Amino acid sequence: MGAIPELRPAATVILVRDRQGGPYEIFLMRRHRNQAFMGGAYVFPGGRLDEGDSHPDLLAHLHGLGPEALPERLQEPALPPETALGLHLTAIREMFEEAGVLLAVDASGAAVDFHAPETARRFAAYREVLHRGEMTLKDLAAREGLRFALDLLLPYAHWMTPEIESKRFDTRFFLARLPAGQRPVHDEAELTASVWMTPSQALAEHQAGRIVLMPPTLKTVEELAAHRTTEALFKAVSGRAIPPILPQPFTPGGEFGVKLPFDPEYTIDAFKLPPRPGETCRIVTCKGIWTTATA
Repeated sequence: MGAIPELRPAATVILVRDRQGGPYEIFLMRRHRNQAFMGGAYVFPGGRLDEGDSHPDLLAHLHGLGPEALPERLQEPALPPETALGLHLTAIREMFEEAGVLLAVDASGAAVDFHAPETARRFAAYREVLHRGEMTLKDLAAREGLRFALDLLLPYAHWMTPEIESKRFDTRFFLARLPAGQRPVHDEAELTASVWMTPSQALAEHQAGRIVLMPPTLKTVEELAAHRTTEALFKAVSGRAIPPILPQPFTPGGEFGVKLPFDPEYTIDAFKLPPRPGETCRIVTCKGIWTTATA
């Protein structure tokens, strides 16, 4: 057996919005089918941490929170503050690159919005250049006098790719509300479609085979479906425990599945959690579709 691939730090953003007269919605994007990692699946905006996301010059371009508060906020007190900051800024950068939504304030302290056509065009150009790696967050902040709104990201979960995978990520999930004056649009390169739908709609579309949700996304959407408004969601999530989740592969009845740390039969001691009676604790393939299940 070869060496276990190293985990690479990453971040993803669960972008949400309320809608009048109904449950809130989440923003999902379809990865290009040719992508080696989760090709064709519907995902939240996100990606791996880049070196520039932790550049010390970014310390002058932060709003709402400083780096010293971020490890505790992630419930990882041993995490270096610069890494915790990088993960927050990765979330902000990836959401801007992939979905065109930017969590930032301008020099006056006002939230960035793209209502004005000229502003929208200017930031659309920045997005393309940033996506190509020809600009960094530091460059964008300096050019526009921006400060990145770290306080608009609420830590939600911490998932690790199973050890059997060739590409492994150590991903922090964040919640964020859609800022006023901004409209998400997928990048039409790595991502080929995007949609707003309620968590319950996303689950129904997945079970019908019309969209594909991979295990971390599926379990997350199932959890999100328990709340009707973003206010209720954020209230429930604020202050809750965020243990690392390393799924454990298994093969039930010839199918493939993963057990989560609170599954009674989970055996990776370093990540094992107390059972959660009544909650789905494993994710298995059933006729080619990922499905959550109890033990």
